[in-house]
Amino acid sequence: MPSSASASMLSHANTMHSIGNQIGYKVRNIAHLGQPTIDIDVHGSDGRNAFLSSFSTMDTVQGNVTITAPYDTRFNDVDIAFVGISQVFVDRLTTTPTMTGRTEAAHRFLLLRQPMDESDFPSPRVLEAGKSYKFPFTFTIPSQLLPKACTHKTVSDHVRNTHLQLPPSLGDPDLAGFGGTLLDDSAPQMSKITYGIKVRVAHARGSEGISILAEKMKKVRVKPAFDEQAPLNVDNMDEYRPRQEKKVKKGLFKGKLGTLIAKTVQPKPLVIPTARSTDKKPITTMAKLVLRFDPADESNTPPKLGSLATKIKISTYFASAPRQNFPSRSALGSDLSQGFYSENINLSNLCIASAQWEKFDCAFNPSTENLVRRDSGISDCSAMTDVEKAFAAGILPASKDYKHGSFYTTQILVPITPPMNKNFIPTFHSCLISRTYTLSLQFSLSSGPSMHLKIPVQICAEGSDTGIENARARSVEETVFREAADVFLPRSVAPPSFDGRRNGSVEVRDELPPDYAAFAAPAARYHARLPLVT
Repeated sequence: MPSSASASMLSHANTMHSIGNQIGYKVRNIAHLGQPTIDIDVHGSDGRNAFLSSFSTMDTVQGNVTITAPYDTRFNDVDIAFVGISQVFVDRLTTTPTMTGRTEAAHRFLLLRQPMDESDFPSPRVLEAGKSYKFPFTFTIPSQLLPKACTHKTVSDHVRNTHLQLPPSLGDPDLAGFGGTLLDDSAPQMSKITYGIKVRVAHARGSEGISILAEKMKKVRVKPAFDEQAPLNVDNMDEYRPRQEKKVKKGLFKGKLGTLIAKTVQPKPLVIPTARSTDKKPITTMAKLVLRFDPADESNTPPKLGSLATKIKISTYFASAPRQNFPSRSALGSDLSQGFYSENINLSNLCIASAQWEKFDCAFNPSTENLVRRDSGISDCSAMTDVEKAFAAGILPASKDYKHGSFYTTQILVPITPPMNKNFIPTFHSCLISRTYTLSLQFSLSSGPSMHLKIPVQICAEGSDTGIENARARSVEETVFREAADVFLPRSVAPPSFDGRRNGSVEVRDELPPDYAAFAAPAARYHARLPLVT
């Protein structure tokens, strides 16, 4: 009987919950019934429909906003903006079950506004019933963010400069991929970067303040161009292992064969095609694995190699507070505002048994007197140390067990080609979200220990042809304008002033000026004042 009563109560609760949902749905429908409808039609710079199309740096995003009211509706302003928003939440375990350990952050790092003229609006400011009003818009995706997008403290100017690079769209399954294909970008639910056209229709109701009559956002996919950066300094970083040394035995009870050393360096970056490319050509690069064997006895020969497995690790770092430095695994435990998600993808499994060992005498052993690491940004071969020159030639420094006799070396070129069923976005670092990649090289001997190397690999992105042309034209225009301004206009160091109202309108915009300018919310707040997703 108790079980039957419990089931009856549960059924009644489910029925009431269903009724409540239906009532809420109908109330929401009634609330939206009298609102103006907003249709946003986005086209690419080539005029084609932009559905599932990507936009790159300096590309033009243009289209039309159509507003239709079911009955005569008074309004004061129409705001059309291109926005970029980062959203993050971090969950942490708490000792009290009733308390949540979630922290959230939202950072609007980009805001471009469509300038509106008085002649764009009907006079008087009334949307007539059933009549459609069309407002065109044109935005140019900037090459970087303005300094106001990153005003928090950073450990260096280099970190701040990376935060001011435009991040790619991330974490939205409706927009992942490139061209007309939807692909998984391996982003966790805890992090999302969204771009879109946001439209609001507002009306001032006297003492009641400003009322939003209608609001809508249409998301677009942005894949900015990313140039190659200097190789990462992996010294004292636990997540990387560019060099490993192991002792090799002849057998279970047969004594020591020698010492095997393996080393690799960060390869050239993987370069993904332009944002609107439909080319299915795989992206690829080449890693170099250099091995050295120091025999325990002159009569010992190098061990036979087995197989080499390559993997790529996709790492997404996210934080509910602005980061001052580049993220690292070691900092996660001490900072509860940071989170981490990773995914490993197998790339290839190669047989390296046919690798040819080359024997050298002690005269070819590279000098280890100058082991000072040069700056990673220096690429001039004349500035390379003896050790780096030796690595380029396929020879590693000796192991600690080296007896100043003969040694053996071999080098293996490893092709790195990510699969085509994943959306590999560029390596980037923003105030709240970062994406990095780690290349794993794990090889084994035919009989003996395995060795595992891990190094960073960078992913870059090409810019679109239209974006490159737009950037070139914009550069020429800015140069001409600057020269004309220097000649004909007096210089002023006073801050600009802007009038927040137009004739007969009420300003409902979050920030001024109403122009193509990127402003972020204050760094101390990191919560945008507008609803982020509609």
